[in-house]
Amino acid sequence: MKVIKASELGVYLFCNRAWSYQQQGVDSQNLPEMAKGTAYHQRHGNLVLLTGILKVFALLCLVAALAVILVLIFR
Repeated sequence: MKVIKASELGVYLFCNRAWSYQQQGVDSQNLPEMAKGTAYHQRHGNLVLLTGILKVFALLCLVAALAVILVLIFR
């Protein structure tokens, strides 16, 4: 029995004919568009990662600023 992947279900739900072609090994005719989509998702993923890193950095700066303020107040 063949295992069905989630990506195959997505292809089938979007277009069952595309899924059928995929099962037959027929190459897609929109490879340039698919490559652009892959590049877009890669850039987006990088931006999400960068956003997370910047949030951590901002939190560390906030903690450091509060520590400096507390030291200056209670000195």
